[in-house]
Amino acid sequence: MAVRTELAPLEGITTWLFRRTHARMFGGADRYFTPFFSPAAEHILTKKELRDLAPEQNAGVPTVPQVMTRRAEDFLWAAERMAELGYGEVNLNLGCPSGTVTAKGKGAGFLLRPDELDAFLDAVFSRVCLPVSVKTRIGYRDTAELPRLLEIFRRYPICELIVHPRLREEFYRGPVHLDAFAQALADSPVPVAYNGDLKKPEDVSDILRRFPAVSGVMIGRGAAADPALPRRLRGGPAAGREELQTFTRTLYDGYRSAYGSAGPAAQRMKELWFYLIERFDGGEKYAKKMRRVKAPEEYERLESGIFQELPLRRDA
Repeated sequence: MAVRTELAPLEGITTWLFRRTHARMFGGADRYFTPFFSPAAEHILTKKELRDLAPEQNAGVPTVPQVMTRRAEDFLWAAERMAELGYGEVNLNLGCPSGTVTAKGKGAGFLLRPDELDAFLDAVFSRVCLPVSVKTRIGYRDTAELPRLLEIFRRYPICELIVHPRLREEFYRGPVHLDAFAQALADSPVPVAYNGDLKKPEDVSDILRRFPAVSGVMIGRGAAADPALPRRLRGGPAAGREELQTFTRTLYDGYRSAYGSAGPAAQRMKELWFYLIERFDGGEKYAKKMRRVKAPEEYERLESGIFQELPLRRDA
């Protein structure tokens, strides 16, 4: 399946350690997008942001930093800083549906302000030092918002427009609007990639059959649930039990070392298991227990029990 595969950013999951471990163990992804950072007015990177974006943490892993802001000056500063760190592209987040984000007019909240968005992009592309890709939704409340947004996007030399064909108010629920994606793809002067509900190779095949002109696919929750999915798209094998166990233990040990404590490492792993438990038959009981984990000993016991007791799903 010859298509560019990109791993979407998932806050709290696709950290530098996840990206590096995934690339080494599974591969198959052409690019990894970082969870967004929102530039502060002081134009400094926090210790957490520096840890995730440091070149040495991402060595050998094709990485694209994602920025979320509604201020052109902040985005331009972020792009310059990313260029200094050696990155060759920066991504604008117009897709995050979180209420705390959209209330500030950021993420998908920016889509409610098309004139302001137009002015933002005009200011950015007049001075930006790096290629800029954009990850967007098809509107905030109504797909009728899409034509105006497309008019804006097509005015600028975006290196790739990544479209999640849902409205902000739909979050990640309900069917995707493939007719709206077709509208975004039609006669587009910029490359358009598809993102949304890609959980198995057949899902990607269906998208490519319907939209052969896409520049690539971006996979988020599907890759968290099945880390081998990008590899499978290239004809590689599914992940076996031992491989998945090695993956989770490598991540856990890596987080324990990075944080200097098992407690934060266990909490970080809980977020991944919210998706990864889908790989196992009968995982509902363990999923509930995992959500309640507070102590690292509880986490370690549950992880061990999952691999000892639960069979992998047949389609995994």
